[in-house]
Amino acid sequence: MSNQETVLTLPSGFTFDYTNLYGEGRVAQADVTAITDRLQSAHKAIEHMRATGEVRGHLSKDGVPEKVLFSQLPYVQDGNLNSPESISRLKEFGESLRNKVDAVITFGIGGSYLGNKVLFDVHCGEFWNSKGSEARQGYPKLFFSGNNIDPRRTVELIEQIKYEASSKLNGNSTRPYQVMLVVISKSGSTLDTMSTFMVAYDTLKQAAPTIEVQVVAVTDPIEGAQETLLHKLAAEESWPIFSVPDGVGGRFSVFSEVGLVTAACIGFDIDAFLAGARSMDEACKTEDIWHNPALLNAALKYLAAENYGRDIEVFMPYADYLKSVAEWYIQLLAESLGKRNDRTGREVYYGRTPIVAVGTTDMHAQTQQHQDGKHDKVVQFVQIASWYTDPVIPDAFPTAPKLSEIAALQLSQALNAAYEANAAALISDNRFNATFILPILGAFHLGELLYLLALSVAYEGELANVDAFDQPGVEAYKRLLGPKLKTLKSNN
Repeated sequence: MSNQETVLTLPSGFTFDYTNLYGEGRVAQADVTAITDRLQSAHKAIEHMRATGEVRGHLSKDGVPEKVLFSQLPYVQDGNLNSPESISRLKEFGESLRNKVDAVITFGIGGSYLGNKVLFDVHCGEFWNSKGSEARQGYPKLFFSGNNIDPRRTVELIEQIKYEASSKLNGNSTRPYQVMLVVISKSGSTLDTMSTFMVAYDTLKQAAPTIEVQVVAVTDPIEGAQETLLHKLAAEESWPIFSVPDGVGGRFSVFSEVGLVTAACIGFDIDAFLAGARSMDEACKTEDIWHNPALLNAALKYLAAENYGRDIEVFMPYADYLKSVAEWYIQLLAESLGKRNDRTGREVYYGRTPIVAVGTTDMHAQTQQHQDGKHDKVVQFVQIASWYTDPVIPDAFPTAPKLSEIAALQLSQALNAAYEANAAALISDNRFNATFILPILGAFHLGELLYLLALSVAYEGELANVDAFDQPGVEAYKRLLGPKLKTLKSNN
């Protein structure tokens, strides 16, 4: 492949521009050629994962073989984790909230929060909860909790709900304020989620009859002897239950009911989202690295780190409402690839350190480090090609020549110029960067982007010979936390 052929565009219009990551003075053709056999092996391993759910050497945290099934999620069919019946149930659930439930509070941490926040931000934006019911098409307000054990914010959220309920009552409402608590935990013992959920549940229940509380549990679907604490509680309380599926780690769960429950609560286009993920998966079934965006992304980032010392990845979308994508990616990259040992047990201390940035915001905060700091970073930009709304900058102050210079430009033109200047400045000093370009910011292309990133870490795990689907480092603090909590309780 020549140095000019450094843009991969899919039929959907989704584009991976790796011009500033591959070529002379960057990751070279010789680097890619040198790992040809490993690239082929990685592709075969992912094909095998798709077909069987088996990943070489992968064990659950209990030390038993565990299937990896996230690649099944985009395909809605009988027998799959997402079936026509389960998707219909989600849509019916969403419809049941319209003009009936005033507010939803979703409780979750890790992938049970981060992926859901992405869907909310892209679909709803910052001001959803300030809009009236009609502007929200009857869907409820939505708040997030359980993603930190923060006393102040937990109390303030509860007080906000009570204030809104009181305001509605004073407005001569004929019914109580309806609050739905969606609690997401596979085990039901997640400290962050369950502690804040119980505080909110208990306090809001005491606010009856002004407030009526409903609860939905998203948890392990297994019943009987292996039933989880939350599943058992939900059955006893007759709460509706959605599934945290086996074989899908939290950081991959946005395509499952874990994320789609939130999608249903806000009217997000579930079908388009899964179709985008499915389209990306189909594009990545080729063994030709130059036409497989996930394999290509994984290979170039892997080589940039291993051969050129670029072991920090700055994920920098040029869109405010994609900041949560960068935060979601932090968990995906850190937990999937930050590994002490490879599959042979050899200490390798593998993985890039991920960093959240937003353009243009962090051009005024982080770019100094990106441009003049150590040559240890690869910057991954995300750009939106076309915006639904795009104001023209007016010549509001014609007596100020400096301001008149930017008049008549669309905001997107100024945004893109800033991105282009940043990317060009970085590569002029051998600072590696690449760009994902979404034709528009919507459910389909968001599905493409998130699935590309998820599949990329699966490929890179194969290239680095590490298990991309376990997280043994997380268990280290959990082993210490339990005894500490018991000691605190015994001293109270």
